[in-house]
Amino acid sequence: MIQLVHIALRRPYTFVVLAILIVLFGVQTTLHMPTDVFPNILIPVTSVVWAYDGLLPQDVEGRITRVFEGFLTSTVEGIKSISSHSYYGASIINIYLQDSIERGGTEADIAAISQTAVKALPPDISPPMVMRLAPSSVPVAVLQVTSDALTQAELYNLSVMRIRPLLVTIEGAILPHPYGGQDMQIMVSLDQEKLLARHLTPADVHEALSRQNLVLPGGDLKIKETDWIVLTNASPLKVEDFNDIPIRREGNAFIHMRDIADVRLAGRVQTNSVLVDGQQAVIIVVMKSSEASTLDVVDGVKQMIPRIEKVVPESVKVKLLNDASTFVRDSIADVVQEMVTAAALVGLIVLLLLGSWQSTVIVAATIPLSILTSIICLHWAGQSINVMTLGGLALAVGVLVDNATVIIENIDTHLAMGKPLEAAIIDASQQILLPTFVATLAIAIVWFPLFKLSGVSGWLFTPMAEAVIFAMLASFILSFTLLPTMAKYMLAGHKTPHASQHGGRPEVKRPSDFFVRFQQGFERYFDRFRDRYNVLLEQAVVHRLAVVKVSLVLAVGSFSLFYFNGRDFFPEVKSGTLQMHMRAPLGTRIEVAGRIASLVANAISDMLPGQVEGVVSNCGLPVGQHNLAFIPTPTIGSQDCDMTISLKNEQSPVWDYRRVLRQGLQERYPGTEFTFQPADLTAKILNFGSPAPIDVQVNGPDRYANYEFARKLAGQLRQIPGTTDVVIQQTMRTPTLLTEANRSLGLGIDLTQKDVANNLLLTTAGSQQVDQQYWLDRLTGMSYRINVYTPQSQLTSIKDLMTVPVNRADREASDKNVKLLGNVTTLSAIGTPGVITHQNLMPLFDIYVSADERDLGGVLADVERVAHSMEAELPRSAALEIHGQAETMREAYRELLVGLVVAIVLVYFLIVVNFQSWLDPFIIITALPGALAGIAWSLYVTHTNISVPALTGAIMTMGTATANSILVVAYARERLAEHGDALRAAVEAGKARIRPVLMTGSAMIMGMLPMSIGNSQNAPLGRAVMGGLFVATLFTLVFVPCVYAIIYNRRPVRHKEFV
Repeated sequence: MIQLVHIALRRPYTFVVLAILIVLFGVQTTLHMPTDVFPNILIPVTSVVWAYDGLLPQDVEGRITRVFEGFLTSTVEGIKSISSHSYYGASIINIYLQDSIERGGTEADIAAISQTAVKALPPDISPPMVMRLAPSSVPVAVLQVTSDALTQAELYNLSVMRIRPLLVTIEGAILPHPYGGQDMQIMVSLDQEKLLARHLTPADVHEALSRQNLVLPGGDLKIKETDWIVLTNASPLKVEDFNDIPIRREGNAFIHMRDIADVRLAGRVQTNSVLVDGQQAVIIVVMKSSEASTLDVVDGVKQMIPRIEKVVPESVKVKLLNDASTFVRDSIADVVQEMVTAAALVGLIVLLLLGSWQSTVIVAATIPLSILTSIICLHWAGQSINVMTLGGLALAVGVLVDNATVIIENIDTHLAMGKPLEAAIIDASQQILLPTFVATLAIAIVWFPLFKLSGVSGWLFTPMAEAVIFAMLASFILSFTLLPTMAKYMLAGHKTPHASQHGGRPEVKRPSDFFVRFQQGFERYFDRFRDRYNVLLEQAVVHRLAVVKVSLVLAVGSFSLFYFNGRDFFPEVKSGTLQMHMRAPLGTRIEVAGRIASLVANAISDMLPGQVEGVVSNCGLPVGQHNLAFIPTPTIGSQDCDMTISLKNEQSPVWDYRRVLRQGLQERYPGTEFTFQPADLTAKILNFGSPAPIDVQVNGPDRYANYEFARKLAGQLRQIPGTTDVVIQQTMRTPTLLTEANRSLGLGIDLTQKDVANNLLLTTAGSQQVDQQYWLDRLTGMSYRINVYTPQSQLTSIKDLMTVPVNRADREASDKNVKLLGNVTTLSAIGTPGVITHQNLMPLFDIYVSADERDLGGVLADVERVAHSMEAELPRSAALEIHGQAETMREAYRELLVGLVVAIVLVYFLIVVNFQSWLDPFIIITALPGALAGIAWSLYVTHTNISVPALTGAIMTMGTATANSILVVAYARERLAEHGDALRAAVEAGKARIRPVLMTGSAMIMGMLPMSIGNSQNAPLGRAVMGGLFVATLFTLVFVPCVYAIIYNRRPVRHKEFV
């Protein structure tokens, strides 16, 4: 490395060109790198979505989910766990894969076995959709589509047919089905009274339609010179032609479709309703793929809106409702502002302590160049610009100047000795090379344990570690290449302002301006401060045993403060969005749920006056079942509504607003449950679809006994202080009408179960699933499913259901003996599951628990205590487990605490290798108890809970706290080798290194200040580092010299040259 210093002095343009190239490539890389809020999180999850309209959750679970899970586990390798949800008419099966598995091959196996499993599933079921999920694939934009002239069905059809195809072309965009509106179909609306009058059944109409709507090729016909393509009306050519289809002949008369039904292109029965500020609308959610940039996707949507407005009718209004790019830009801007502020504060500290603008410019030049070098390396490593990588660079700002500061300060020292400039640069660099190299490696090596973190934490903090390591290594290289070059020219004729401490005589001149007077005053003050410190250190060395004992007692005693700190996974930050789930009484129809949601939206605006920008209510299950996989929510039926509350202030205290809404809404709407879920982009990614941080799972085969136990357990959990939103996700009492046909009676009247079931199905659910027929609109080129059904307006009572006509499908036309459903069946009201969940093939119940006004760790401990106390009541075949964010937090804590120990060990071994000593490295790391004590105090005083960022800050502090100790001990080794007096060497080391130690320590602390007071997830990290470095600096200047004096004063001195 010293050779690089010689090259920098002899061939100065070499590293000037290097700096120019770093700037050029760095700026270009910054402009072209993907930008997002978080790094790409690649947790391998594959989702398989089965759809079978109208099938009860219990039947979906038994006939689809359980069967496919059996196929899956017998043929596919590399599965870590399987989680499935059986909804009304849909099954969502999420397959979590091993991290080491080859994902493409496993997904191919899943797709292949899905095709095979179709044969074992209910008839007419379509092959499933197999999709790849990722925590980073989150909604980034929402388009609102409204019109005063079009129906909800026409809006939905417009969104699917014209708007969605344009948005799909945006690179990195993922488009689920639209929400709200009604799916457009050929609706054959039966009139029950007309059917009875003509002795027909719904099955008769469906059978006639099947015979009259055929998809067959017409072929061609060659007549003379022309080859004619043949087109038939085997399928009606227009919608109106359906009404002319004959159903039955009675004598010389025909019964046509128009006589007993109305056929039109319209919306199916609504299952999903979206209200924006109380008005019906259709919304199109745009998600981003895991590797795409949020900003690029949202910009693509914005650029596409003018084109969309041209392809839709003039009466249709398309509006960008939500835009995650604002959140991303604000988050990135906050981190950049923290970085710039930190750089300015660091520069101010360096200027104050060095007392020279030339030296300050030289030191400050390493900051942007190191950051740009790190960005280039991050791009090569496949990372993006995000809060974590920029946060790592913001952390590094205070550390980046360490090497340059120490070298410049050492050059000043040698200049004060009267050496020529080049000789001073070479001697100073050579003297400080090993300590700075070891200090740099110490700061970098503590980040290596973070590369072993698992789960979300690993994906988040690995890029941060890379950013810091790349920046530190770049700073070290620049300090011995570009810095000597700049020093050669900028320090020519330079007079060190603090030469007196090296035995020189400061230049006496009349102060010419305020800065010079201020600097000279500061130097006089600092000299007095250093003298007082020298006296204090001498006294401390004299009473070294007492100082060490008292310091250790205080430090170790401070560790008890960790007990009084709460524990969280990640801190909650202020946000501009609230996400609330509303569950009305079970069985509430979609129209009523929508009306309640509108009233609730108005109540929210009243309870938060002047704070609410808008409320979007999404009620019921979406038309596209795969939406449930892409965007998981607690919704299980028509009674559920997801309400997104947009706030005017992007940095609102959302925890206070949640408290107000919980109390107010529960008072106004008793019997309706209101719970809150992760709202902003950060929280959604960290929770990866989980609606609550604590998920208490009761799993086992005895479903009903487990449900009763879950209800008792939920009641006990609600009594825990700090718990809120305690709900059981799965329901067992969804209102259900059980229709039981008398099989013996049916045999006597020549009526089979199939006849009864088919007519009932066509009446209540339609033919859209069991007999999938499609009609082609030749004007638009679109195909629509045909649905034979009875309008819900004709089925408003039990009597309407009991008068449904039933008969054999193959009876003679003259047979007019139509039976009524009520004559051959009995009805009874029962309760059935609203959703059935499996975890690793075992049925389970989720009890979701959130924390409010209390730390997550404290609530989790009480939840575990209550769960343990009720294990005696747990059904014999059941098991009780706690998962969710709490499980992730516990695993992350364990890994980070192990990483903390590993970081200390790695630093110790690193110093051993470089110093070739066991004792000196031990002396150096004795500053670490002080660092941990400082972390404890900083978190306690600022009321900051222990969290993953705080523990990461503790790991970083282990490296930065060691760096200053290395400077002190290395100088003490030099002095001890020269005169052999350990006590004198300890005092001399403290006095000689106080300026660089204070410079580097204060620069690091000031560099962390903007982050620690900012509204970011990494604020605890900055606070932990600030507190740790503050106390570690005190330990370095007093405690470490005392330990050095104790150890070496009792040992014979071996005079050897320090290299």
